[in-house]
Amino acid sequence: MRALPALPTAPFLRATAMELLVLTGHLLLYPTGVRAERPAPHLAADPGMEAEDAPPLLPTEGRAHPPVLLLHGFIDNRSVFVLLRRALLRGGWRHVYALNHSLLTTDVRTAAEQLAVQVEEICAQTGHSTVDIVGHSLGGLTGRYYVQRLGGEERVRTLVTLGTPHSGTRAAPPLSPHPLLRQIRPGSALLEELARPEPNGCETRFVSVWSDLDVFMVPQETARLDHPDLRVRNIRAHGVGHLSLPVDCAVSARIRRELNGEALEETGEETVEAAEADEIWEGADAAEVTSMNAAGGGAGVA
Repeated sequence: MRALPALPTAPFLRATAMELLVLTGHLLLYPTGVRAERPAPHLAADPGMEAEDAPPLLPTEGRAHPPVLLLHGFIDNRSVFVLLRRALLRGGWRHVYALNHSLLTTDVRTAAEQLAVQVEEICAQTGHSTVDIVGHSLGGLTGRYYVQRLGGEERVRTLVTLGTPHSGTRAAPPLSPHPLLRQIRPGSALLEELARPEPNGCETRFVSVWSDLDVFMVPQETARLDHPDLRVRNIRAHGVGHLSLPVDCAVSARIRRELNGEALEETGEETVEAAEADEIWEGADAAEVTSMNAAGGGAGVA
């Protein structure tokens, strides 16, 4: 007699309900993140002003956190980071940028090349020589390729990935017509390139946040980053779904701790517990969030 299938567990049901809630909120905010964010007023150049006449930048190198760049995932946009960006700004980060890449992008390598240009522009604007990057899902692979293959280790102090298929996910259809989905399949040329040895090491510190209830990562452990030549800390987010990783307040608190330099020398494995729904949305005024995202989210706030 065939055994009955196991019933869904309470954590799975809670995570599923939270995923539906986050998806609903994200669909409402998605149109506000379609346009690229505008430069902050104090960073925008006057088109009619000669370079030698422009006011000098006030670098915050050594006096403030490095700029943080937020990279979204597949067919998404910067609106996915509206709560995380808000938390960083309230936590004292002065330069926070949520970047969009084109929906027409078909290669992670191309997205990484575009990221390299954006990093240089932001460093020039802020006076900082290094940045931190937080990438959700495919955005984490873009950041990783930039660091490992395009010399980004000289610019990126810490790379945090959220639900990123570092070893490839079998949830991506093997015969998908979209090249990006084929690149995140196990054994793809892109992933094999990233798995190559780094004989000279890498200055960038990697923090990989993965979830035991991430249905987009098959198996879930594929979002762990295991590379013998990289400094990596893997953090298991217990009870958090894929879409909830950028908005869960427990994950957000851990990201802020990592970017704040409180765990710079730590490696290994750790677990954080999912936040409750009321904790995630507590104090998040919808009108304020929507207007902030539509205006560019306060990137580079003074």
